[in-house]
Parts: sequence; C-alpha cells; structure tokens
Amino acid sequence: MRRALAVCWALAAVWGLTLPNAADADVLDSVNWARLRGCNAAAARAPLRSNLKLQDAAGRLAGGVDLHEALARVGYTGSEFSALHLSGAINDAQVSRILTANYCRTLTDPKLREYGAVRRGAELWMVLAAPVSVPSAADADTVSRHILGLVNEARAGGRRCGAKYFAPVAPLTLNRSLTSAALAHSRDMAIHAEFDHRGHDGSTPAIRVQRAGYGKYVIVGENIAAGAMTAVEVTQGWLASPAHCENIMDGRFTQIGIAYAANLSSSAGMYWTQDFAAPR
Repeated sequence: MRRALAVCWALAAVWGLTLPNAADADVLDSVNWARLRGCNAAAARAPLRSNLKLQDAAGRLAGGVDLHEALARVGYTGSEFSALHLSGAINDAQVSRILTANYCRTLTDPKLREYGAVRRGAELWMVLAAPVSVPSAADADTVSRHILGLVNEARAGGRRCGAKYFAPVAPLTLNRSLTSAALAHSRDMAIHAEFDHRGHDGSTPAIRVQRAGYGKYVIVGENIAAGAMTAVEVTQGWLASPAHCENIMDGRFTQIGIAYAANLSSSAGMYWTQDFAAPR
C-alpha cells in the first residue's frame, strides 16, 4: 500500500507583501511565517519543525533525484509528502511572498508537520512531510477490535471479491491464540523487513497457529499487509484485493486473530497479519 504523495513545483516570483524583518530570518522562519501568518491565520496550526532527513532529501531533489527515491535513500517514513521548488526566491522575504501568494493550501495542511530545505542561489527546494503516527502496543486491543468491526460489517452485508460474490455470513470472534500467531508473524516481518506468508524460520500460517496453541482446526487462512498505517487503511486494502477479500468473507472461518508490528527504518513501516481458523 503506497502512501499519498503530493508534488508542487513553483517557478514564479510574487511581490507586494510587507513582512516584518523577514529578510533577516532563516528559511524555516520564512516558511513558518507564511504558514502561520501569511496564509489564513484563523485556523489553528503548529509551526513546521526541521528534520535532517528531509533536508537531505531536499538536497537530493536539487541533484535531480525524484521525491520517492530521495525519501527512500534517506530512510524517512511518512504518510504524506509535498515537494516545493521555488525559482527566483533570492532572499527569505521573497520565499514568504511566493509561498503566501501561491501555496497556502500546501503550507496550511495540518498533517504536514516536518520540513527540510536546500537553497542554491535563487533556487530553493523544500520537502514537507506528515510523520507516521504508529499505534503503540497499548493500542493493540483497540486497533484489533476496530478491524474486527470493519471485517464483520463486510461479512454481514455480503460482498463481491473480484468476480466472486459472497453472501452474508456470521461474524468472526477474536481468538487469543490466533492473535498470538498473528503477532508473531507481524513481528517477524517487521524485524527482517520482509513481506511474506513464509516466516523467516520457514514457518507457514498453519505451523504458527499450531505453535500458538490453537489446537485442532478444520481450516486456517492468513492475510498480511505492509505499509498501511491505520485500521481503516489496512482493512480497505484487504477488501479491495480479491484473494484477501475472499478470506474475510469465507463463511468456513469462525475465529480471527489480528496484530501489527512497526519497523520505521523499513520502507513499509508497518506490518499487519490476520489469521483465520475454525476449530475442529
């Protein structure tokens, strides 16, 4: 699942605003002046904070690398990004003028909270980003129950998974052993930054369910995902994929385990597992 990406290129110079001491401010101060005061100041928003990885990414943009590659090279994990290239902004006052006149929509996005920039003469490259908000271990039960609710809502309504239609089926219930198996696999994927149903030790979903102490079963299935950051995003992704959707809608399954693990130094960031089963 890919995170949202917005790129804006600005090749303009706009004049005419009066800025208090903006010429003596550094670039971040100029950007934050536009964000907090030059644009609609009625909306409450926090100033952007500097991030060294985004500064490095901006430098790579200046060298001709595209934004996706630049962010991957510096190891920055975020949920949304915007890149701005200003040409003709010779001083910081002009930076504020150009941004205020043309890019308030980007600047005032409350999700964008971190910033990095590189200036080369009259050229300025900036990257703004929304840092990932990762659910903590303390949130695990809440997140699992949120996903369970979304899954059971889909099961209750019936659904087409690709070319195959599934009639409404009974709701799933959370099972502690299946959740343990799901957590073990999510952690394994996160630790090794690998996305696969086969565990790093060669284990299969059925083996992991047995290890977790589930007992005898009629059927076992598994969904995995990487890159989603919320319960809604990961469930929507599963339901949009015919094979994953079929597992969710399969009436033979009666129980489910749901878990996630994070590795923010990996390209995916978050790893998710659903384990399905029916006891014998």
